Amino acid sequence: MAADTNRQPIEQDKMTIIDEAHVPLHAAVARTRPNVRPTLRDMQLDGPTRRFLVAVLTGFGLLRLWAMFAVPFTDTTEARYGEIARKMVETGNWLTPQFDYGVPFWGKPPLHTWLSAGGMQLFGVNEVAARLPILLTALAVLFLVWLWVRDTVGRNTALVAMAVLATMAMFFGASGFVMTDMPMVLCTTLVMVGFWQAVGGGNSRWGYGVFLGLAIGMLAKGPVAVVLSGIPLMLWLALTWNWHLLRLLPWARGMVLLTALAAPWYVAAEIATPGFLRYFLIGEHVQRFLTPGWQGDLYGSGHREAKGMIWLFWQMAALPWSLVATLLLTRFGKTVTMFRRDRSGWLVYLLLWTLSPLLLFTPASNILAAYVLPGLPAAAVLLVVLFTQVFEAQPSRAARTGFAIATSVIFAFFLALTSGAAFAPQKIRLKSDKGLVAVASAAMPGAPLYILGGRSYSAEFYSQGKARAIDLEDFARLAGSGAPVAFSVPPDMASEAATLGLENLGKYGRHVLFVTQPTNEVK
Repeated sequence: MAADTNRQPIEQDKMTIIDEAHVPLHAAVARTRPNVRPTLRDMQLDGPTRRFLVAVLTGFGLLRLWAMFAVPFTDTTEARYGEIARKMVETGNWLTPQFDYGVPFWGKPPLHTWLSAGGMQLFGVNEVAARLPILLTALAVLFLVWLWVRDTVGRNTALVAMAVLATMAMFFGASGFVMTDMPMVLCTTLVMVGFWQAVGGGNSRWGYGVFLGLAIGMLAKGPVAVVLSGIPLMLWLALTWNWHLLRLLPWARGMVLLTALAAPWYVAAEIATPGFLRYFLIGEHVQRFLTPGWQGDLYGSGHREAKGMIWLFWQMAALPWSLVATLLLTRFGKTVTMFRRDRSGWLVYLLLWTLSPLLLFTPASNILAAYVLPGLPAAAVLLVVLFTQVFEAQPSRAARTGFAIATSVIFAFFLALTSGAAFAPQKIRLKSDKGLVAVASAAMPGAPLYILGGRSYSAEFYSQGKARAIDLEDFARLAGSGAPVAFSVPPDMASEAATLGLENLGKYGRHVLFVTQPTNEVK
């Protein structure tokens, strides 16, 4: 079938190519000129292949939308952030996110909470309304990647890179998940794309994107946003000795923009709840990452992992496309040669951006797999570009078949998870109390619901904040009070609940539902 391309390969003198292939990588990088466009071939795709890629993106988009409707909030992460956003809507306090009524949540800045609360303010208190703004954030990241690669390499490469990013396991999962990480990815993507376009793309207005991205990051996760953006930028400037490019950024107006967007909330938050800045800046940004099993966390517990575990997390997060990185290692010499020939330094720029989360969190013990997310957009672009240059600009039948198999496997995996959550939550042991709350409300309308065995954020969300955690002493007292009460009890305490004269309405999810008075059977 006829193949097409949007950009013909740029002819180069053969002797120049031979010479550059023997130049040390560090020397080649030092001669980069970002105002020179990368001389990279656009991938050659025929019509059916492009239509297949669009079908892949559409299929994954529809699956993501269905999952937003079908999967309830699960404990702990998403249900906790969803409940914090719901409390923001209920109380009307848009300044201070609340971990519990009257208890400020100092763990993260409020951008993700504002987004989810805004969705619920517009469309009602439900999972889809809370998740929709996060999905729109992910779509903004995909659009930025497509726009940048289209202008830098070509439309076909941009389409493939967008499809690869959208189908990476961690990116797909996080794209409709109520948590802080996707706004953070938008931050780093906007900073990195904005910087390159401003200093090498000839469009100075993109420089404001750097400061807008930093403002988003400061309101999404705090100073770590500056660090994650600064690591690849500073390393690239040092390797290429292009420090003078910093003068091309609109520093005066950019800093005004950054300060005007981010600083007011930090000042107001410290005034409203004194002690916030100390806990957030020292506890969340220093002790969390350097202290294994950090005990100072006010809202949970530390996640102790072996140092260097972030690299394994990246391999899992980038599946199935992390396998392409392994494939490129089989052509290590040719891959390195591509970096040497790239006089623009764009490939090194992408590599440093990809590695920045890994470099930052390698010495850390208290980490999560989601910490690799900010580098995934660059990884997707880099893998696609290197595969095109090292192997083939026009994908062979084997390459197309491999792509189809990889996307089918990851699609089937998420389809199975979504189907299990929707139709067989008990079998996959879904950590959600949505069903229990519904049965308790139907059996005993208006009665309080008490949770034994620790907080259940999903129960709090679905009960509109009425579910409350209690201890054993309160359990015995409330069970004997004679008042209409519902209890969510861990299975290992069901026999004890029965001895207190409570009626067992059955197991729902992780817990068993008991009530203090006879009720009609609930189907």
